[in-house]
Amino acid sequence: MVQVRLKDGSVREYPAGSTVLEVAKSISQGLAREALAGKVNGKVVDLNYPLQEDAALELLTFNDEEGCAVYRHSSAHVLAQAVKRLFPEAKLAIGPAIQDGYYYDFDVPQPFTPVQLEQIEEEMNKIIKEDIPFKRLEISRPEALGRFQNQEELYKVELINDLPEDAVISCYQQGDFEDLCAGPHVPSTGRLKSIKLMSIAGAYWRGNEKNKMLQRIYGTSFPKKALLDEHLFRIEEAKRRDHRKLGAELDLYSIQEEGPGFPFFHPKGMILRNELENFWRLEHKRRGYQEIRTPVILNRGLWEQSGHWDHYKENMYFTKIDEGDYAVKPMNCPGSILVYRAKMHSYRDLPLRWGELGLVHRHELSGALHGLMRVRCFTQDDAHIFLLPSQIKEEIIGVIDLFDYFYNTFGLQYHVELSTRPEKSMGSDEIWEMATNSLRDALEAKQVKFKINEGDGAFYGPKIDFHLTDSLGRTWQCGTIQLDFQMPEKFELTYVGEDGQKHRPVMIHRVVFGSIERFIGILTEHFAGAFPVWLAPIQVRVMPITDKHHEYANTVVKKMQELDIRVELDARNEKINYKIREAQTQKIPYMLVIGDREMEQGAVAVRQRGKGDIGAIQVEEFINTVQADIKNKTIF
Repeated sequence: MVQVRLKDGSVREYPAGSTVLEVAKSISQGLAREALAGKVNGKVVDLNYPLQEDAALELLTFNDEEGCAVYRHSSAHVLAQAVKRLFPEAKLAIGPAIQDGYYYDFDVPQPFTPVQLEQIEEEMNKIIKEDIPFKRLEISRPEALGRFQNQEELYKVELINDLPEDAVISCYQQGDFEDLCAGPHVPSTGRLKSIKLMSIAGAYWRGNEKNKMLQRIYGTSFPKKALLDEHLFRIEEAKRRDHRKLGAELDLYSIQEEGPGFPFFHPKGMILRNELENFWRLEHKRRGYQEIRTPVILNRGLWEQSGHWDHYKENMYFTKIDEGDYAVKPMNCPGSILVYRAKMHSYRDLPLRWGELGLVHRHELSGALHGLMRVRCFTQDDAHIFLLPSQIKEEIIGVIDLFDYFYNTFGLQYHVELSTRPEKSMGSDEIWEMATNSLRDALEAKQVKFKINEGDGAFYGPKIDFHLTDSLGRTWQCGTIQLDFQMPEKFELTYVGEDGQKHRPVMIHRVVFGSIERFIGILTEHFAGAFPVWLAPIQVRVMPITDKHHEYANTVVKKMQELDIRVELDARNEKINYKIREAQTQKIPYMLVIGDREMEQGAVAVRQRGKGDIGAIQVEEFINTVQADIKNKTIF
């Protein structure tokens, strides 16, 4: 007998050799139907894996990240089998599960066509209906090489030759199809339900442009058609909300050929940007921050001292001034450090909270650039807090409260990750442990749920990352809090303590938006360009029906302009329905129609974005409504 410890902590006994699936069936038939794989002592295995000794077992379903990966990797094998049935000359490369789906790379004489993609998907559905078992075979290196050389699968041969000498080599068979694979897989093709092939792209073998270009087919799969339909809807909705598309349609921002990765903000985009920055400044002032500004270009010695020259050089831009080496700053922190070092500080001065909307430049590969989401120059809403070691917990809690207020203002939910020491870092283990524990203590004091993200900290310290969830359920990493004992040491920063002696301060690096540009891109897609009134470039558009209503319309416009409401007059000689449709396309929050009745009553006929016609109200009442929306940062 073997003892099996389940995820809930319970322990059950089974005859040695019992499979993971048999354990699932003993718990419930429903769990056995949903289970896709098992996790035995931390290793993901097939459901037919035999338990020969005591073990901890977790049963994985599609709701588990690893279970989902098994499901989709199995889908990739079905894709490969379908391609080999229809195109026997195709050579197999690799086919992993990826976020939201899977892909498989093929070497074929001619690129796949959309019609062929449909044929392949149809063949995949046939294979699923055939309910072919996945069978695992562990074989020796010579046998593996012989098998795939005989099949003329040269990419598989290359992969086998690159495996370590002691590697376990396995294949998976499904009927007449065989593939080199570590697994695991679902029990049979019939466990797959709803599949969809999404697109075709070129991909170099092993990502090396010197290698042959292969054909990559992307697909996705779900255990229920409703989940697939929902996924496809989200994809279409994401296209509709694409910030690059909306940025052009709403005349907010653009990326020009003359400056790839360097965004251009148009007048309306600058209104949006300035409102975000004004909000940022006001809230930081309320919470005891002071604003500074530091130069964009600083000399090489500074970046060597900070560690960026050694740890971040490949992402930086350089120039020469008076024969000296200089760098365009990729981060704002060394500048803040120089401001701190410009004068002596006492323990009574701390904490010092300094905010900076600092423009930074980072070299990104051209293939990684994506609208405002991935650019080469951006403004970080940085702040650096210089503090006493005894103030760490209180200050971290204050920053968490600030982040929570900001994200709630935009209706954005978030989850939190604590990122620990990366392989490439500086400082002692003791300091890293102290810093990591300080962040953990603050999160626990605030009762914030978080997960550990091993090895993803900054090179100078651990960090707390805030991942925002938008209206489509996508996540974006924006806010970060980094605790730093290294930079104060490197720059020999000091303060005079109560004992009259010099001591070393601690630094907190933090950003709320992450970068203004990227946050604007996220908000554009989150709101689908229909920004809250306080952010909308045009808050109100006034639309007189005929020329005789222009004078009254101008009076209404001037009243609002005097109150700093962003209002526009559409006095064009166009039909009112045309004007309304255009205002709706521009996603303007309020549209005011003015005709005879409104002019006689001193009123306006109000149309609200998303609600339509809400009737005629007095001008003063409408103004009060708009002002309340702006003050309360109302979302609709």
